[in-house]
Amino acid sequence: MKNIIAIKNLTDFYQKHPDSKSSIETWIAVARNSVWQKPSDVVEDFPDADPVKNNRVVFNIAGNKYRLIVQISYLRQWVFIKFIGTHSEYDKVEASTVDQF
Repeated sequence: MKNIIAIKNLTDFYQKHPDSKSSIETWIAVARNSVWQKPSDVVEDFPDADPVKNNRVVFNIAGNKYRLIVQISYLRQWVFIKFIGTHSEYDKVEASTVDQF
């Protein structure tokens, strides 16, 4: 079971954007129960996921209306929430370095 760091940021986000709730809850369930050893493992679970530099992955949420960026420690099986926002907010950040929280 994977440890998701800063998961509260996701629940806070879907309270403000209720249309993202089911997509985020699905992402959480899959992420918690997956064993990811490398970026291609993430893409197997989420075909639209986009691995970027610094062990980060960008996910489409709610039909690509929102974007989620996480950093993954594959060795420890930890996932750090680095950013969640609208597509236009995502366009203003650098996915490989952003630390929204």
